[in-house]
Amino acid sequence: MEGDLMRTRGGLLLANLLTGLALGFTVTRIGFGDYAELNRMFTFQDLRMFLSFFGAVVIIASVFALLRVRRGGGRLHAGVVPGAVLFGIGWAISGGCPAIPIIQVASGYLPAVITIAGIVVGVKLCRWTSGRYFFIDRGSCEG
Repeated sequence: MEGDLMRTRGGLLLANLLTGLALGFTVTRIGFGDYAELNRMFTFQDLRMFLSFFGAVVIIASVFALLRVRRGGGRLHAGVVPGAVLFGIGWAISGGCPAIPIIQVASGYLPAVITIAGIVVGVKLCRWTSGRYFFIDRGSCEG
């Protein structure tokens, strides 16, 4: 029985690893790992990546609809809008959402290590300030 469980965990780990590598390769090929490309997207100088991102959202929303995936019982709270604004500002400044700096480092762009450090510090600071001052329920985002 335990052998079956280990094969299942190993299979899941392998599937996640292969999916992550495929995703990293794809977003790098599109240009999401390139700061200059992201800058052109955010300043609307080149809509290619914006349209790629939009297309990916449409595809995943369609797949979720076909598979009848439903969102959990999460709820909006006072931290959602300011958090989303800060996330967007950070993405525009650093050239990547939390996954992109990992791809940038793997591609040899070492300054992205600073972005990763900023993400770690930001998450820790968010947890500390929320727990001490704001008392915002982070729901499923608490880890």
